[in-house]
Amino acid sequence: MAKLFETIGKLGLALAVGGGVVNSALYNIDAGHRAVIFDRFRGVQETVVGEGTHFLIPWVQKPIIFDCRSRPRNIPVITGSKDLQNVNITLRILFRPITSQLPRIFTSIGEDYDDRVLPSITTEVLKAVVARFDAGELITQRELVSRQVSEDLTERAGTFGLILDDVSLTHLTFGKEFTEAVEMKQVAQQDAERARFVVEKAEQQKQAAIISAEGDSQAALLIADSLMVAGDGLVELRKLEAAEEIALQMSRSRNVTYLPSGQGTLLQLPQ
Repeated sequence: MAKLFETIGKLGLALAVGGGVVNSALYNIDAGHRAVIFDRFRGVQETVVGEGTHFLIPWVQKPIIFDCRSRPRNIPVITGSKDLQNVNITLRILFRPITSQLPRIFTSIGEDYDDRVLPSITTEVLKAVVARFDAGELITQRELVSRQVSEDLTERAGTFGLILDDVSLTHLTFGKEFTEAVEMKQVAQQDAERARFVVEKAEQQKQAAIISAEGDSQAALLIADSLMVAGDGLVELRKLEAAEEIALQMSRSRNVTYLPSGQGTLLQLPQ
């Protein structure tokens, strides 16, 4: 019985050791990841291992796993424009490594390649591009600025084995002095627009007065011509029209309780 237990113990120990060896010889690579194998005798292998479960030689080989999915990163930069204005820019980048160049990236840069490469090349490219534009052009030609930054930065990142899926300017502000100057310019433009409106209004009023005066002059000429032709008949007609209007207004008033039947009193107007 003792020999049986001893045999079972040895078998269990052998299985445990064997299981540990097998477990240490297996490694998994998740979706969107790749691995580079570091061999203690031959160094970094050129072969890039894909997704799935793989074997390696325990204590001799070590997998270095990289995330090859697109990842975002915001990089703030303070630089100067062509007219020497301070500009605060934040650039948002979607980046990922080139799979075939992972061994070179690991050998020459390291696993933290994004921290070592992206801030420096982004600052370099942004300062070079922004220096070509005035502060006003950075606002009015923002699309052109963003496109040039994207083209230059994509080319620069490619030399380090990186792919930039998207580059966009998410934040663009200027120094306090420039902001105050812009506000003062806007106020001045509003004052100029207001003054121009006042001048145009006065000109329109002047034109209206001239037209009204010309109309009164024409009316006076017509009345004078009518008097010369019809004599006092026109005056009598105007008296009748005025008397009719007065009688109509008095008939509508609540304070008038008696209205003479004859309109002789209304017609006794000065000649």
